Amino acid sequence: MMGGMCRLFGMTTGGPRVHASFWLLDAPDSLRAQSRRMPDGAGIGWFSLGEEPVRDRAPVPAFDDTDFDLLARTIVSHTFVAHVRYSSTTPATVHNTHPFDMNDRLFAHNGVVKGLDMLDSWLTPVDKALMEGETDSELIFAYITAEIRRHGDTTKGLIEAIRRVSEELPVYALNVLLAEAGKVWALRYPETHELWVLHPELGGANDPTRLTEGDEPGRMEVYDGHGAVPAFVVASERMDHDPDWRLLAPGELLVIDGLTATSMFPFDEPRLRLRHSDLSAREATSQDPGHVAA
Repeated sequence: MMGGMCRLFGMTTGGPRVHASFWLLDAPDSLRAQSRRMPDGAGIGWFSLGEEPVRDRAPVPAFDDTDFDLLARTIVSHTFVAHVRYSSTTPATVHNTHPFDMNDRLFAHNGVVKGLDMLDSWLTPVDKALMEGETDSELIFAYITAEIRRHGDTTKGLIEAIRRVSEELPVYALNVLLAEAGKVWALRYPETHELWVLHPELGGANDPTRLTEGDEPGRMEVYDGHGAVPAFVVASERMDHDPDWRLLAPGELLVIDGLTATSMFPFDEPRLRLRHSDLSAREATSQDPGHVAA
């Protein structure tokens, strides 16, 4: 059961509700464009006016999904998590399509972790009851969720969960996006796959084609629709030609709270590090950067 060499997207303004259609549909390397190389499913997650996580997922490529297109143009939220999937083994079903939703958090993952029987043994029946599919990604999320509940703190629980995974399970790559309303955690671990961030003070804040406040469908206009809104954008690859995209360092956990970002380096190298040669042919193809390069 693998996560696959998928593509991640996260964004938060910290407060104002905006459209993400530029990044999802219109950017030079939008998520829809990336889905031509990632055909096994696409999903968008966001937060409702009541701050509840909402998802729309389908086991079809985003470029061929009219719902993806419609939602990307109409949804407004302060925080988004989106994903396009290239599966290595698990079936392309709606329940295996990211992002996942547990305890008011959204989650998406890119990589390969093995030893899933052991990981499964760390979970209680209550933890497992939150799962709908059969991917390693959702299993990891269930364990992260259990550790967050145990520690009473999202950052601490995420760190402790990934630390145990890195010490006890074979890891090839474990890039993660975790979101709460107005907050995003982005992890690049170790250096296998890239993860990029665009900081609102460097790029993305002044171009109104990127990110503008919009009206909530079915409601009166929430904002006046004028001016651009600063936001952090996190993605598996640079989505436009802005020179200010920054590559996260290997092992970097970026905690974005509103419009404040903090970098942490809480992890050692994976103790049971998987190499490309350790993967099956199908796994290797799904994880090969050459296969998915822009």
